Amino acid sequence: MRDDETSPQTVTRTMSPATPAAPRTGAPAPQAGPAPWLIRLVVVGLVLTALNLRPAITSLGALLEEVRDGLHMSGSVAGVLTSVPPLCFAVFGIMAPRLARRFGPGAVVCAGMVAIAAGLAIRPLVGGTAGFLAASALALMGIAVSNVLMPVIVKRWFPDRVGSMTGLYSMALALGTSLAAAVTVPMTEAMGGSWKAGLGIWAALAAAAILPWIPLVRDRTGAPGQPAEHRQEAPALRITRSRTAWGLACFFGLQATAAYITMGWMPQIFRDAGVSAGTAGVLLAVTMAMGVPLAFVIPRVAARIKNQGPIVVFLGACGLIGYAGLYLAPAGGAWAWALLLGISNCAFPLALTMIGMRSRSGAGVVRLSAFAQSTGYLISIPGPLLVGVLYQHSGGWGLPIALMAALMVPQMVAGIIAGRDRTIEDEC
Repeated sequence: MRDDETSPQTVTRTMSPATPAAPRTGAPAPQAGPAPWLIRLVVVGLVLTALNLRPAITSLGALLEEVRDGLHMSGSVAGVLTSVPPLCFAVFGIMAPRLARRFGPGAVVCAGMVAIAAGLAIRPLVGGTAGFLAASALALMGIAVSNVLMPVIVKRWFPDRVGSMTGLYSMALALGTSLAAAVTVPMTEAMGGSWKAGLGIWAALAAAAILPWIPLVRDRTGAPGQPAEHRQEAPALRITRSRTAWGLACFFGLQATAAYITMGWMPQIFRDAGVSAGTAGVLLAVTMAMGVPLAFVIPRVAARIKNQGPIVVFLGACGLIGYAGLYLAPAGGAWAWALLLGISNCAFPLALTMIGMRSRSGAGVVRLSAFAQSTGYLISIPGPLLVGVLYQHSGGWGLPIALMAALMVPQMVAGIIAGRDRTIEDEC
């Protein structure tokens, strides 16, 4: 029974006029919006979390040759290592919506940052390939759930600023990616040349990202004032019936394939072409750094137009030109190819923006984010592994680069399908 149906009469009969607050107890209290300091804390949390979503991968890419030598890895095993990120993102990312419903998005992201810090701190300390893979998987598990929940938190806390907030944390993600690629090798040399120290130092950044989420650990809704709406709409969607969801999943998976091949193998391509290890790391950093300004601009542009297909085609064309350059003159035009591939890799913030735009509600974004990212990362698993196998058995980079270029064509097709002006609610 609702209080406002009975309590006003009861209160006026039993309490004296000296109690002025009594008649108001039966009226439904207005739902207050989030406090300004809480909004600012969420923004800080988003930025710090985004900074930690790629250093575990790009720091390893910069030191992959040293890690292979230190752990006695073959090229095929190294290919497996570069396939671990998408595998973990697919397996653990699908758990994120259920965990968020039970514990709240803030608590899950906080736990994810703890997992990243622990995994990055542990993996340099183990002495074998199996332990290194297990510790890496722990860190990647934290990255996986945070990957899925970032668009969800943006949609719920900033429903009127999806483009700008997605751009902000995408820019921070690109900054963390490029920073790890650029400074890992110099930091390793400054700390005595040990690849273990160069990889382990990134645990400190993850530890700092835990702090903003601690006040949100007990929040079960993701944003004050709108919990019921998001929980009730979720069961109505059968997302596998949506062509847009499948197109977005395929687009996400193929762009992830390109991104993880780039992060895992591009420094090795340049090193085999005669580029020094330090310069190869800087080239990877340039590729990742292109995402810093573009990851802020592209989501804002994408959010203002109805069809994102032209942006998809432009990014894909940059990727094809970059791969052609890697094949024809990897060392001679290294800086140009790094720039072009950096532009192409901005398909990632575009995919995140489309996740937020292809659903009307926070509940739909939860479903779509989990489906597109988990399915997409499953699609991306074979790519880095195939590159390692082709590289080892062919003895060069011709076949691997041809594979990268060939995958760019279906990526553009899937992106055009995902970029159409419609929502999953219309199709489900």
